[in-house]
Amino acid sequence: MHDLRALRADPAGFDADLARRGAPGVAKVLVARDEARRAALTALQDRQSHRNTLSRQIGQARRIGADSASLEAEAVALRGEIETLERDAARLDSEIRAALAELPNRLDPEVPDGADESANVVVHERGTRRDFDFAPRQHFELGEALGMMQFEQAAKLSGSRFTILRGPLARLERALGQFMLDTHTGANGYQEVAVPVLVNEAAMYGTDKLPKFADQSFVTTDGRWLIPTAEVPLTMLAAGEIIDAATLPHRLTALSNCFRSEAGAAGRDTRGMLRQHQFQKVEMVSVTTPEASAAEHERMTACAEGILDRLGLAWRRMLLCAGDTGFGAARTYDLEVWLPGQQAWREISSCSNTRDFQARRMNARYRPTGGGAPEFVHTLNGSGLAVGRTLIAVMETWQQSDGSITVPPALETYLPGLRRIAA
Repeated sequence: MHDLRALRADPAGFDADLARRGAPGVAKVLVARDEARRAALTALQDRQSHRNTLSRQIGQARRIGADSASLEAEAVALRGEIETLERDAARLDSEIRAALAELPNRLDPEVPDGADESANVVVHERGTRRDFDFAPRQHFELGEALGMMQFEQAAKLSGSRFTILRGPLARLERALGQFMLDTHTGANGYQEVAVPVLVNEAAMYGTDKLPKFADQSFVTTDGRWLIPTAEVPLTMLAAGEIIDAATLPHRLTALSNCFRSEAGAAGRDTRGMLRQHQFQKVEMVSVTTPEASAAEHERMTACAEGILDRLGLAWRRMLLCAGDTGFGAARTYDLEVWLPGQQAWREISSCSNTRDFQARRMNARYRPTGGGAPEFVHTLNGSGLAVGRTLIAVMETWQQSDGSITVPPALETYLPGLRRIAA
């Protein structure tokens, strides 16, 4: 949600920021609507004050037996004006909030211009792409040959974009999630939280998933939403709170199932398990002060990068351009992993600083250490990592010529007795 005061102070700057995302100019309309709302509120206060005066005058007239008919008639007419002004102010307020809810966050000035992912900027690249003395296979070729990755059976149960994992491959996925959680709660200082995967509409709205991404999500018959990411419940823990600044930052992590309808993804990544309706992800969320959020963004991204390093994967950090930055983010780093089977870089983590965009929607504030009025917190979220995509990267990077998969050394303690996955 945007700050109306900032919009009023610099409508041209507001429109210029959103134009970088390809959004149309709306500041003039919103300012006019806000001026009409404030005028209605001012008139309403005047009428309410006059109503109080009339009430006293009518009371006085009745006490002394004077004629109060004209005063009472004026009060009746005034009541109608007040009701009209109340409706007008409420309608304008609702229209403004609805319009603001559809507008994306303002971008950090350092976000590069560009319409799509082709304009994203490589910040750095780490790890070594493995040289193979054979043609590396894609994950679904490896998994099906092992008899441990099943798509037809999953389709029989649930339809397309679902996967069944069996035996050691299922154990490997479970080990990856546990390894990520242990790393984030140990070395990286996050607190593990077990969260619901069903949330209410307010939680989805507060974390900017509604109304923008309604078609990307699943909703139950009783109005609850399956979470697209644990960012939603983790971030909403701060909703409506006034947090003591001395306790910040709050760093939370969760491993959860995530659900996305993948609307608009027809024909994309139809083979394998890159793009699923249900998948597991370890999420990181930080709640902090405005002064600390830029450094927290760097820290969070480095935490995700450390997982990739320990798994022996080749990866790169991308600074997303204006046209590729997500709706709620002011600045986003994507981490892309090298998939030898695909011979391509694919996203495995996205770490975003939303600044106060989500906090305004959910009314999440902190009380400054030196005193003063509560201020909005900054919220950040990042994948640490997408477990299924990490499984894909491990399978393709650590595959052998006979189709077996070597277990990365970092996972050996999580898979006792299992050093190689073979048919």
